[in-house]
Amino acid sequence: MPEDATPGLADTSMLIRPKAPPKSAMVPVPPSLLPAAAAAGLAAAVLLPLERPGVGWVLTGFAVVAAVVHTDRRSRPADAPRHFTRMSPVWAAATLALLAAGFVRASEWLFVFCVLAACVTGSLAVVGRRTARSVLYEVFAVPVEALRSPPWLGRAIRQRAEGGDPDRRRRIGLSVLASAVLLAVFVPLLSGADATFAHLVESMTPDSDAGTVTGWVFAFGVAGFGVVGACYLLSSPPPPEDENATRRRLAHRMEWTLPLGVLTALFAVFVAVRLVVLFGGDEYMRRTDGLTAADYARGGFWQLCVATVLTLALVGAALRWAPRNTTADRIWQRALLGALSALSLVLVASALDRMWTYQQAYGFSVLRLLVEACEIWLGVVFVLVMISLGRLRTAWLPRAAVGAAVAALLALVALDPERFIADRNIDRAEQGMPLDIEYLSGFSADVVPAAERLPEPQRSCVLYEVALRLDDDGWTAWNLSRSEAREALKQFGSFDPPLPPC
Repeated sequence: MPEDATPGLADTSMLIRPKAPPKSAMVPVPPSLLPAAAAAGLAAAVLLPLERPGVGWVLTGFAVVAAVVHTDRRSRPADAPRHFTRMSPVWAAATLALLAAGFVRASEWLFVFCVLAACVTGSLAVVGRRTARSVLYEVFAVPVEALRSPPWLGRAIRQRAEGGDPDRRRRIGLSVLASAVLLAVFVPLLSGADATFAHLVESMTPDSDAGTVTGWVFAFGVAGFGVVGACYLLSSPPPPEDENATRRRLAHRMEWTLPLGVLTALFAVFVAVRLVVLFGGDEYMRRTDGLTAADYARGGFWQLCVATVLTLALVGAALRWAPRNTTADRIWQRALLGALSALSLVLVASALDRMWTYQQAYGFSVLRLLVEACEIWLGVVFVLVMISLGRLRTAWLPRAAVGAAVAALLALVALDPERFIADRNIDRAEQGMPLDIEYLSGFSADVVPAAERLPEPQRSCVLYEVALRLDDDGWTAWNLSRSEAREALKQFGSFDPPLPPC
């Protein structure tokens, strides 16, 4: 050993490992990332009507999808493994369909749900194949990766600034500046020469107050970072799901069969009681409970909803952790979970029947319709669970449940919920039941076709409130329902106060 050597230093140095670089330093930067993100951000700033549903939302969606697809195709080698699956275009189409709801319906609460669902389906479209992570990550993958991408984006900006041809950048800058100068000179001249052209320019030029500028910056940032997050995910996708991986499961069959067997027996007794009530009719129910049909519906609906949700959670836990090692394990799982799912469908049907009875007695509302839609979705999920028991392969179930929720939301858009609710309440009023005019007056322009059925003065009361909120749209906020409502309201002229008593 050399005299200057330190005993044990060589051994301890073997334990010191270099720190791994962060993910943002290892992920390659696509050359077209910054132009694509900037183009999507500019499209959102120009097209997105943040204050209301409109056609600009779906146009922005097309711009973001085009930016992500273009960047991925330009950066992915031809021999690279395919990332997207056959379902990726379906999720992307669902995203655009949800955003297109703003083009058709004027209801703002409905469109908020559609935008949130579009964020989920957009993430699933980018994620592609099922990953080793949970479905909770997959449905929020793009926003999560967007929050993690600023160091990667900074590296892309530095590479863009350090590389490239300085003369080319100077020529592009001069061209852009010359174009801006020409527009600043000739647009005012041509506007002064023709009133129609001036009106077109005025309609396409938004007000530039502080609120509008803040909206532009917000829309640019959200769309731009959405593209960056999607490209960051595509450049370094999470590991795919290992179908052969073994999951930790319960050691003994008794740990889950006994509690679920007891619950199944309880549900069977409940269903038997419900059948007695069903065949006995309302008279039997009033004789045994002293309740009207509406009181009976109101008293049991929410309890059935909670029971259904808890049962679905228990079924999901059993599918995840119940043992399947032996043939007997698999038979017990199919039998118990199949019976529990089938009985849960009866609970769902009972809850829907109670809510429908309650609405017939007390009227229809947005909340009640949404709860009914959720119950129908729960029923569809139980059907999917029963299908999965055939081969006991459940990896596809979470995404299928998300797809069922998206389908239910699109069905609501097709139903036109505010018009549907107004029509049903007006039908009740024609049968002599009370009608809440103030509630209908708070609806969007979607309610106008139904409100035209009302007699005076109720019709003017509802249409007047709708007309107060029906200001003009810019072309990016154009909406079919609001446009048809304006045409319908023209026949009533102006609603000058005083109005008839409502």
